[in-house]
Amino acid sequence: MDTETIPTPDAGVAMESKEDTEAFTMVKSKKTQKRKREQDGADMDTEAPVASKRPQFPPISSDKLKGADEMRKVAVPAHRYTPLKENWMKIFTPIVENLQLQVRFNLKTRHVEIKTCKDTKDIGSLTKASDFVRAFILGFNVEDSLALLRLDELFLESFDVTDVKPLKGDHLSRAIGRIAGKGGKTKFTIENVTKTRIVLAETKVHILGSFQNIKMARTAICNLILGSPPSKVYGNIRVVASRTAERF
Repeated sequence: MDTETIPTPDAGVAMESKEDTEAFTMVKSKKTQKRKREQDGADMDTEAPVASKRPQFPPISSDKLKGADEMRKVAVPAHRYTPLKENWMKIFTPIVENLQLQVRFNLKTRHVEIKTCKDTKDIGSLTKASDFVRAFILGFNVEDSLALLRLDELFLESFDVTDVKPLKGDHLSRAIGRIAGKGGKTKFTIENVTKTRIVLAETKVHILGSFQNIKMARTAICNLILGSPPSKVYGNIRVVASRTAERF
């Protein structure tokens, strides 16, 4: 008789355990995965950063930027007609010859109209010309207003005396008098120390100058409006002006 081999229970358990190990794979613990991620992150941090190259684009020519002709209008009040008429050639010449723009005074609308043309090269010329005309209309001399065409860092700032302190009647008149001083002495002193130009038009104050100088002049004028004596204001602006001179 052929004897059949009967598998023993121990052999069956061994075969089952072998099959289980083949069917399932070992799962790594979360701690080891986290540690590996931290190591990878540390390696990435230690790598030298790649410097991104900044793109360089050539300047766009005015022909490509040029679209339809643009126009700016500056309103002229009645009391500035005569000065505008007397100084028209001084205003007309730099706008037309230097900035290559077209300018005219419209008698119906009473506006100075500035327009670009095919000869205009600089895109920002229109803004410069409108600022120049506006400065003259506000009351600045033609020579002072011309600085807006020559220098890029000059600005115009306007504010009302009542914006600083709500004054009325004689109190408002005295505040304006403190800003001007006897014979305009206080105004001239502020202009010379801060290297700005100031125009007082009723309750309006217009300042022409660089950003830092306008800030100094505005602070001095606000102190005068609030009631500070001129001698104290002189001392403060001289100290600030000397500090800015040392800094630059």
